[in-house]
Amino acid sequence: MAIKFAARMENIKGSAIRELLKLTEDPSIISFAGGLPAPEVFPVKELEEVILRVLREEGRAALQYSTTEGYLPLREKIAQRMKKVNVECQPNDILITSGSQQGLEFSGRVFINEGDVIICESPSYLGALNAFKAYQPKFVEISMDDDGMIMEDLEKALEQNPNTKFIYTIPDFQNPSGRTMSLERRKKLIELANQYNIPVVEDNPYGELRFEGEMLPAIKSFDTKGLVIHLGTFSKTFCPGLRIGWVVASPEILTKYILSKQGVDLQSSTIAQREVNKFLEMYDLDKHIDMIIGIYRKRRDLMLETMEKEFPAGVTFTRPQGGLFTWVTFPEHMDAAEIMKKSLEEKVAFVPGQSFFPNGQYKNHGRFNYSNMPEDKIVEGIKRLGKVLKAMI
Repeated sequence: MAIKFAARMENIKGSAIRELLKLTEDPSIISFAGGLPAPEVFPVKELEEVILRVLREEGRAALQYSTTEGYLPLREKIAQRMKKVNVECQPNDILITSGSQQGLEFSGRVFINEGDVIICESPSYLGALNAFKAYQPKFVEISMDDDGMIMEDLEKALEQNPNTKFIYTIPDFQNPSGRTMSLERRKKLIELANQYNIPVVEDNPYGELRFEGEMLPAIKSFDTKGLVIHLGTFSKTFCPGLRIGWVVASPEILTKYILSKQGVDLQSSTIAQREVNKFLEMYDLDKHIDMIIGIYRKRRDLMLETMEKEFPAGVTFTRPQGGLFTWVTFPEHMDAAEIMKKSLEEKVAFVPGQSFFPNGQYKNHGRFNYSNMPEDKIVEGIKRLGKVLKAMI
């Protein structure tokens, strides 16, 4: 007897990245595939003390249910940290989520009906696209240059798609391209959002990982009509395994996200929230982030320098000012999936770029992560891939 699933399940495919990571569990493979922080930067010793303190001092409360909105002292600290990107908010404007991925899923749940339009960058974050696809939208892609989403194209898309539900953007060190939206374009985006009364989902997991230049104000900082939903997380600056992220939004919107969370998991982990809060009380997170930045900057520089030396003419790549990724463009006639097959034979992995385009139209790109591999493996992996590319070209 055939089991009848919901129609929405037909649109949900396995994450190409998650499937690829299964292949790269082999320790002999040099993997540039995942968006993984370097495990050696995790504050294991400090967290051991934090966990013991939480259990000793707050054990019964830490192991109990808590409010859907999240642990108040942690929300207070997040509100303070939001000032780094010029966002003034109160704890009541914040919802703690199980990673920022849950905030993306709630964005789909709260806004999208079948056939609605979602406007996003081209390319865009695969995890967001998969979260939104469950609700059967139509994606309208906006081209990017080195300053991010091209505003003239965005304006045309808004004019032509009156059933747009929201604009999705990763303005800082975008996944997968590594590009950053300029200050001028952030202001223009808000101007267009206000003109068309369209919400903006601002996904900002990487913004604090800036290697050079000044940190730019969040798009949320220019929000005068309560249209911007800002998603943050501790996954890239602290520990992804704790799964603690947050949403900052106007009361009207945040209420819908809270109702969604009540139906999905009631609340994020009580003990994990208290552990993050205790770490923020006991240690200097900004000092910890500075240490991460030093490591990642060196790895970025090394990857780009080695690509410069080893990749053949006709292969280009972005030069991110922070974050975890560079975006490689191969000659138009080449298929990154075929390059990936050849590179796996040489024990090197990256993510072919087609899945980052919601409408799947471009095959000659790849996403490369530089944060997770040590320096010797970065050099060796890029050298091996350079040989593969030279042979294929």
